[in-house]
Amino acid sequence: MSGSGLPTQPASVAADAPRDARGDSRFEFGKNWKAFLSTVDESRIASAAESLSRMLSPRSLAGRTFLDIGCGSGLSSLAAQRLGARVTSFDFDVDSVACSRELKRRYGRDQPVWTIDSGSALDEAYLEKLGTFDFVYAWGVLHHTGQMWRGIDLAARRVTDGGVLLIAIYNDQGAASRRWRWIKRTYQGLPGAGRTVLVATVAAWYESKFAAARLLACRNPLPFSDWRLKHRDRGMSVWHDWVDWVGGWPFEVARPDDVIDFLVARGLVLVKHKGVGGGWGCNEYVFVRSGRVTQNDLSDAAGAHV
Repeated sequence: MSGSGLPTQPASVAADAPRDARGDSRFEFGKNWKAFLSTVDESRIASAAESLSRMLSPRSLAGRTFLDIGCGSGLSSLAAQRLGARVTSFDFDVDSVACSRELKRRYGRDQPVWTIDSGSALDEAYLEKLGTFDFVYAWGVLHHTGQMWRGIDLAARRVTDGGVLLIAIYNDQGAASRRWRWIKRTYQGLPGAGRTVLVATVAAWYESKFAAARLLACRNPLPFSDWRLKHRDRGMSVWHDWVDWVGGWPFEVARPDDVIDFLVARGLVLVKHKGVGGGWGCNEYVFVRSGRVTQNDLSDAAGAHV
């Protein structure tokens, strides 16, 4: 065991860079999550649970089944467990699986059922064995598989009649997305120290721009005080979020209308949508499988585009 309480990755695995669906090298998300794990405390867990509950409002997770596709650190799974769900989590990255299991050991052992497994969001046979779920959660994951649309399709199939799909997909910015693609590809070709420098440089540039914009708008006399919002946004941290963003590869993007049309054609109804406009980051969606759409769902759908 390492000093963090996590099992050390076997040398035979560490020697080979992880690969995406096309066989290309991919960002080692799990190593970033291992580093993030040291920042997790009850405050972050409560923030993640509050964020998830707000996203699902007025629906409750109590006694319901919840599938976390690409569970990463395990924080969202733990949040769902704290809200009373019976949780099934899986990830393709062995370090992410180890991180989630360690988080469960620390904070989730005495809570409702939470199972954690190794698996791929693109493995149709594996997903079918899992069955269907009341809530399927794929947050910022499927655009990193190398086959995003297939991943979205397979995730949608796991939603039971009247169930909910929660999904976040990178926004298509056109030329700007192509620049980010170049940055992420560059990150993959750098040694460890070079990667840290690249993340720090990109983060410093953008955070300085954001801070200057806030000061000019007189919205906040302390330009970086809004970093506290990151803590409240699903319990995340600023630095680990930047590492994830700059390094995250494979990298695919989609326009909101394309995601919505794709899932509506598969029997789901959009009930919430939080978009980033023409900006970067993830567009967030909540869909319900239309077998049991309630009046509340229809009311939500009327104002879904936020």
